Amino acid sequence: MDIKKFNIVLYEPEIPQNTGNIARLCACTGADLYLVGKLGFSLSDKYTKRAGLDYWDSVNITRVESLDDLKNQYPNSTFYYLTTKSKKSYFDTNFKEGDFLVFGPESRGIPEDILFADGANSITIPMKDGQRSLNLSNSVAIVLYEAIRQAG
Repeated sequence: MDIKKFNIVLYEPEIPQNTGNIARLCACTGADLYLVGKLGFSLSDKYTKRAGLDYWDSVNITRVESLDDLKNQYPNSTFYYLTTKSKKSYFDTNFKEGDFLVFGPESRGIPEDILFADGANSITIPMKDGQRSLNLSNSVAIVLYEAIRQAG
């Protein structure tokens, strides 16, 4: 099956199991995975490895110091920032192959200065009022598969 390629960016991820699950998702969809900034764990962590199972060799993982560094490497690409602080739904977003989907740390999300510096590209997954957020790896799967669906 030919799946259009997207890029997943985890900004300062904290929970190794989430990163392992997302690495597995990237392997299965052909998405590249970018780990940006300070990690809350070691990539050699047994929980990270266990969550990714035997998929680690099938995913292209790149470590990057900062989001600015990543954006400078891909100046013509579109970056979408997933947050609970936006009113714009990912349903109302027109994804295209090669887009970067940026997700923040589990405990605090993407900092507001990043979210609203490029505010038109801050999007959310709709949820029932009163709920804080979805699990990071679930959120990545939801948005990535919608992007793939849109790209054909």
